[in-house]
Amino acid sequence: MMLALPLAGALALAVPGTVQAADAHTQYPLTLENCGQKITYTHAPERAVALGQNSAEILLLLGLQDRMVGTAFWPSKVLPQLADANAKVKLLTVEMPRLESILAEAPDFVAAALPSLIGPNSKVAKREDFEKMGVPTYLSPGTCLASGTAKDAYGSRDQLWSPELAYREIDDLSRIFDVPARGQALIADLKARVEKARQTAEKAGLAGKSYLFWFSSPSPSADAYVAGKNSASGYIATVLGGRNAVTNETEWPTMSWESIIATQPDVIVVATLDRNRWELDKPEAKIKYLTTDSATREMPAVKNGAIVVMDGSAMNPSVRTIYGAEQVAQSLAKKKAAADK
Repeated sequence: MMLALPLAGALALAVPGTVQAADAHTQYPLTLENCGQKITYTHAPERAVALGQNSAEILLLLGLQDRMVGTAFWPSKVLPQLADANAKVKLLTVEMPRLESILAEAPDFVAAALPSLIGPNSKVAKREDFEKMGVPTYLSPGTCLASGTAKDAYGSRDQLWSPELAYREIDDLSRIFDVPARGQALIADLKARVEKARQTAEKAGLAGKSYLFWFSSPSPSADAYVAGKNSASGYIATVLGGRNAVTNETEWPTMSWESIIATQPDVIVVATLDRNRWELDKPEAKIKYLTTDSATREMPAVKNGAIVVMDGSAMNPSVRTIYGAEQVAQSLAKKKAAADK
């Protein structure tokens, strides 16, 4: 996976509602609509807490580590090129934090990657908990679209996730922190990466393939967590000229292996996770199961050796999704090149 981050494209990129001049600054108070709420930011944050890997990595990509006092909830390790910057920021926990541990850092801003971290049904905190203390919040636009019900704990998405949601998040955060030029440069770089992934897939002849994205499972006998039709992973499939083999609109449906086998995917993308909650968080454990089980080994993807590994965080809607598209495109292109020799 190519993770070097040259900020391509400079600052001429046009994004609706953004400041274009390199020397422009945010005018406060700044009011933004975020996940159905209007939030006013009176100054650039100096003590930010980022809940969730996507929120933390965006702030780090914007060079804001000196204004971060805490992060939490990391399914995977930080992007390699951000390791030094991330080391300067206090890690509250790699799992779900407690509200008390967040408040102990005296934050003046809280960004969250998932509704489960500050949403209406969150067991960690709710946005109003912070509002009562005068602490503005920001929830990732890519996840607030998914509405949860008792039957559908992870929410559903009735239209395909778009990277425009990630670009909006970068633009919003760069304006909140008064670094709009950095936001524009990062967006330009990510757009260039998407285009490169498309070209790599096209040259490798990947058009028309169906993809299964397997996040993890508690055990081989348990139902598997796979990426739903319109998820960020579904977007990756379209970048590569294909489609998601899963047609369920739930963000993270759990499917039996009988149902998964029935999708007959051309490619299986397995997640690598650093959390080590379950044995099948490990990609090698997933691949071993797929290639040794008498039923799963008969799937087209397994028989053809079309199994690739992708960072699990890229399966969630985030900036990582774009890196994930690159990773899968490059892996499949290498497999194609090796097969053609």
